[in-house]
Amino acid sequence: MASAQTLLRYWHTLRHLKPAQFVGRVRFRLSRPRVDVRPAPTLRERDGAWCEAARRRASLEAPGTFRFLNVSHALSDVGWDGDQVAKLWRYNQHYFEDLHGVGAEARTAWHHDLLARWIRDNPHARGTGWEPYPSSLRIVNWIKWAWQGQALSSEAVHSLAVQARWLMQRLEWHLLGNHLFVNAKALVFAGLFFEGPEADAWFEKGLHILRREVPEQILKDGGQFERSPMYHALALEDMLDLWNASRACAKALRPADAEWFRSQHDRIESMRRWLSAMTHPDGEIALFNDAAIGIAPSPAALADYAARLGFAPLAPEADGFTHLEASGFIRVQQGPMVAILDVGPIGPDYLPGHAHADTLSFELSLHGRRVLVNSGTSVYGIGAERLRQRGTAAHNTLTVDGADSSEVWGGFRVARRARPLDLRILSSATSLKIACSHDGFLRLGGGAIHRRTWTFTPGALEVFDEVPGRGTLACHWHFAPDLEISAINPSSIALGDHRTMTVEVQRAAWFVERSTWHPEFGRSVPNWVAITRLPGRTGVVRFTWS
Repeated sequence: MASAQTLLRYWHTLRHLKPAQFVGRVRFRLSRPRVDVRPAPTLRERDGAWCEAARRRASLEAPGTFRFLNVSHALSDVGWDGDQVAKLWRYNQHYFEDLHGVGAEARTAWHHDLLARWIRDNPHARGTGWEPYPSSLRIVNWIKWAWQGQALSSEAVHSLAVQARWLMQRLEWHLLGNHLFVNAKALVFAGLFFEGPEADAWFEKGLHILRREVPEQILKDGGQFERSPMYHALALEDMLDLWNASRACAKALRPADAEWFRSQHDRIESMRRWLSAMTHPDGEIALFNDAAIGIAPSPAALADYAARLGFAPLAPEADGFTHLEASGFIRVQQGPMVAILDVGPIGPDYLPGHAHADTLSFELSLHGRRVLVNSGTSVYGIGAERLRQRGTAAHNTLTVDGADSSEVWGGFRVARRARPLDLRILSSATSLKIACSHDGFLRLGGGAIHRRTWTFTPGALEVFDEVPGRGTLACHWHFAPDLEISAINPSSIALGDHRTMTVEVQRAAWFVERSTWHPEFGRSVPNWVAITRLPGRTGVVRFTWS
């Protein structure tokens, strides 16, 4: 029998879900739709040009040999549903993203063979490849590839129609979020690729969902509502693809539909600005919540895609601070220093699956290179390492009695969540002070509200932490893996090389340990973490640089 603690955890997890998620899960599990293998509708003639889409890393190393998540396997060894690999790796097999990988033109023959092999080896409605999420990405990627000038075989065209019909019956209402978004995008693409009443129904269903989901999933500051820079970049790619499709198939749109697509211009611009603010000077995303480099197209690749579509270049990030108020991040830039602060909720209440317990954490770059890093994301699924990477101690913030600020558990679940409180920003000619609290430790008893204050002055950053009540306090400071620690004493650390920086702690001592940084799925890079155990209820750490 489940313990009271387990039942409480389930209660705090499930009580935030929408009724549609419960109903959708029951329907999804009980539904047994039939496979419709009728001939495909007629292909639609485009009246506009399809612009080359965003490029991403190549993943097809040789005919039938894939590299996903920094792990390579041959199809002959693992098949399309092999238990030897993680489910996320299997998902990637069915996306067909290498059709748009760097240098894809040189692999065209491999791609044609792979499409034929997928159709032959994946019977209708069976296996991982027919799950709604990989189906959605594959439908879009095949259509984009065709619009870029590749000729799909008659078998591939028929398969696309069968996949679209199947997807119409397997929409992920039980998950919502980015899953439902890509389901809708795939139906829009299928509806524009084909013509006739059936294709029109796909298009109308997809656009109906997008009209509902886009205003909810894209916040007023432009951020994707799951607060992950990686998933935001994927959402930006989706919106650029939809904009691209609306121009390539303009005559297929009714006036009201065309107006909806045109109205997304300003939203896309705000999404671009959000991504720019959440990008480090090294050109890659900050690692908050589930985020990893190399999954979405890079910020530079998305900027190039937007430029090809006619969007104006963004102005470079300037000194000062940018408050992404709706999503709860603040970027501070002062000369060679860039800091990105998390002062917002972990994500939407009904969809916290990609959340980390990282409230009030921050990342720091100096002279174009990272100095303080959140630990990133290298694995999904259920396991100790997934739980550790989501935990508070894997981020640049504070724990009480070793507990997480939000109760992350399982692979994608959160029970009680930290809520940000009382954000204050005070700016003057000589300093910038940002203070924020969260209530995530109240469940431990003793009134444990964590309040953190960042004070930026020329050449320095002071971080003040305060937690009244009881419990053992520890702050974790994760350093970039290529950062040399040139000297350590009980109250300070000197960081050498090109980013000369000193880190001093007041009324506490350092404990420096080995840890790992996970900038990409499948990568664990050794680094150092400094831990300060606070003897009282407050702690001060001061960073100074040349």
